[in-house]
Amino acid sequence: MNATALTALHMVESQPRTDIVALAETLGQQFAANAAAADEQDCFVADNYKVLKQSDLVEVGVPCELGGGGATIPELAEMLRSLAHHCSSTALAFSMHTHQVAIPAWRWNVQKAAPVEPLLKRIAAEKIILLSSGGSDWISGSGRAERVEGGYRITARKIFTSAAPAGDLLMTGAIAQEEGEEPMVLHFGIPMTSPHVKIDPVWKTLGMRGTGSHDVMIDGHVVPDAGIALKRKAGEWHPLFHIIATIAFPLVYAAYLGVAESACAIATDLARKRHADHNVVQLVGRMQTELKGAQLAHAFMIEATQRGACSAETVNDVMIGKHLVTDHAIRAVELAMEAAGGAGFYRAAGLERRFRDIQGARYHPLQSGAQAEYAGAIALGLPTARIF
Repeated sequence: MNATALTALHMVESQPRTDIVALAETLGQQFAANAAAADEQDCFVADNYKVLKQSDLVEVGVPCELGGGGATIPELAEMLRSLAHHCSSTALAFSMHTHQVAIPAWRWNVQKAAPVEPLLKRIAAEKIILLSSGGSDWISGSGRAERVEGGYRITARKIFTSAAPAGDLLMTGAIAQEEGEEPMVLHFGIPMTSPHVKIDPVWKTLGMRGTGSHDVMIDGHVVPDAGIALKRKAGEWHPLFHIIATIAFPLVYAAYLGVAESACAIATDLARKRHADHNVVQLVGRMQTELKGAQLAHAFMIEATQRGACSAETVNDVMIGKHLVTDHAIRAVELAMEAAGGAGFYRAAGLERRFRDIQGARYHPLQSGAQAEYAGAIALGLPTARIF
């Protein structure tokens, strides 16, 4: 473990648990030291996660009455945005845990949903890291759930499982189709310590190389009937997914916004060292304009989470915001590369890594085609249940 990061952790342990943004900033400054090495070596940011697990950030989204920090969604977003200024991979990977905590916390706070209480208490007490298989388990679901006595035997490959090497519990699902019935997606958690769970280390990518987003292989793990949290129709929006989409994506895209902000800060510093002719000044101005567009769009996403209800209309607003954050953030970082000049082309500047990392914003659902169709259907009063 990075000794300086541990020192920083010990320095802030006495601070109020609600001061999560300051804690994230303090730790983030230490995490930055590992960011370049993880990127260059295609390795998971393991040292950063060791520090995270000893901080209050793992359970900070759990309601206070259940042992957590009671952080709000805007506070969690600011935490992730701050981490991303220093290490894109740590922030994006941790956003997957964070939203998996924020969703049951929202259900506890807003819906008074008692079934989520044991999970939230466990996160607070044991500091477990939740993994998301959202890249595999969007609306259509993936994997096979075979009915056996007392439960279901699961066979699946779960791709894009960020922070897989550090995870304790994989929040995932699989498709069950019993004779004469329509396909149903079952939702459940699987312990990463199961002998039927293996990590396939395939994460060799353009950007976000330190997220450890490997494939997780499930071969024969049996989930008991009592472990099935939800059954829903495959290939169709369920009310729970309105909650998931509304809560998760503003947190995930807080990380991407932080990447864009840090890239623009680097470029501005480099531009100051250039001859500031009108072309450089205009590039910086255009960059800042695009960045402001991303910030405003992300604020719109966060506002949607504060309405107290999740619906197709709320999802539409979140996904419109997501599309705008993606477009403006990517364009801002492209302009940052131009504004910085040749100095930004060197790895040592840290700008080219952020240029690669921001590209990941393109690939989360709803991607551009589905998002446009969803928005069009909402505007025209058409069904959206199968647009994803």
